[in-house]
Formats: sequence, C-alpha cells, structure tokens
Amino acid sequence: MNEVVTLARRWIGTPYVHQAACMGAGCDCLGLIRGIWSELVGHEPEHVPAYSMDWSEPQGDERLWRAARRWLIPSPLQEELAGQVLLFRMRDRAVAKHLGIAAGMGVNASFIHAYSGHAVTESPLSTAWRRRIVARFKFPLEVK
Repeated sequence: MNEVVTLARRWIGTPYVHQAACMGAGCDCLGLIRGIWSELVGHEPEHVPAYSMDWSEPQGDERLWRAARRWLIPSPLQEELAGQVLLFRMRDRAVAKHLGIAAGMGVNASFIHAYSGHAVTESPLSTAWRRRIVARFKFPLEVK
C-alpha cells in the first residue's frame, strides 16, 4: 500500500476543526495535508497564517494553489495515482480551496479528506468530485 494513503487512513475519524492539524484531536482539509507532511517529510516549510472559512474567495486569490506549487510536486491532471494530493474547486469560478488524498483507484476510486461538519473520512471519488479536481500533486521526498 502507498505510504501516503496509509498515513492518511490513520487520520480517519479525526474531528473537523477549522485551522487545526492534530491527528485524533482535530483538523481541516489543509491540516490533514500538513499532518501528513510532518510525518512524511518533516518540519513544515512555511508558517500557515490564520484563515477564515471563505479565506481568499472574495479576492479571487489562488493562495492555496500557489502554496501547493511551492512545496509539492505537480502531477499531470490525467495521472491518477494513490497518495496524490488533490486540489478541488468547489464551485465554478471560485478559488480552489479543498484538499484531499487520493486513496482507492479504479472502480473503487476514493479520497481521504476533512470537511466541515464531518470527521476525516474516506469518500468515493465520484464523478461530482472528479469534475472539481483542478490539480494533482505528490509529496516531495525531502524539503526544499
């Protein structure tokens, strides 16, 4: 099994807590990625400033996408691999602001994510979710 998926599945059941990144205690979708980064890569490469639930939407600022490009390795959008970080745009013309980890592949395609009102969960990567994916990334082997 892919190491990233194994790590992400350990987070399943962690309650959703906005801006948190602590397995078992609470995290949001970014906190899940930050927690996996810490376990897999090490020290976080930059400070994550406080952010609101709508954070960069009013300005149309793709801050999350830019940060992902700075620290993760971009993958072709059509390349589907377990362990990839998935970046989602939840509405047309909105900023991309949801993250998950690709887990199951093929007919059992799934992803692990945290979202408001739910604990970290593994959800089917349905057509509705797939059409929202705007970017795929891999974790680096070492911090830049």
